[in-house]
Amino acid sequence: MTLIARALGTAAALSLAACSSSAPTQYYTLIAPPQAQASMGQPVPFQLQVQSLRMPVQVDQPQLVVRQGNGKLAILESERWGSPLADEFHDALVGQLEHRLGTRDLAGLPRDSNRDQLAVRVDVRRFESIPGHYALVDTVWSLNLRAQDGQRRSLTCSTQTTEKAGATIEEVVVAHQRAVAVLADTIAETSRQWVAAPQTACPKGR
Repeated sequence: MTLIARALGTAAALSLAACSSSAPTQYYTLIAPPQAQASMGQPVPFQLQVQSLRMPVQVDQPQLVVRQGNGKLAILESERWGSPLADEFHDALVGQLEHRLGTRDLAGLPRDSNRDQLAVRVDVRRFESIPGHYALVDTVWSLNLRAQDGQRRSLTCSTQTTEKAGATIEEVVVAHQRAVAVLADTIAETSRQWVAAPQTACPKGR
């Protein structure tokens, strides 16, 4: 066997050993299981449209990103989101809002010109994960109502939620699921009140 052949064989063996010893990749989702979601609420009189959202670029990665100390972030190569984090958050929020408002999101569905349309937009300002401590979601969100008569009005609010998290990554993800549920509660409750009564203000203490 030539020197080159031996070298190639050694490299291949090392490569296979490295692959076999590496940790398997785990995939996570922000969509809570059915038993953890809210029960179906009384249907609202308006149509719902949840627009695409923005996510901080530091955490909008295929891998989960956790905070370490005051200024350090760790990217976990073997712990990944099932889809882009912005999509995970959007889809989880849509499912929660649909249950609370008793209506479907308009995505892919025909609009009804005889009903008011409420557009919800969310801007995620912070999405922090610290295993053994907390999961934090800080958002600015807006409601934009287009009435049947063509009139429009809007309301912009903010919500910050901190949920206690266990030491494992799965427990951190579940804490983020709870944070999304709290955000959905806040948006749904405010939407019902604000559409019926335009003078409704943003919720306090959220």
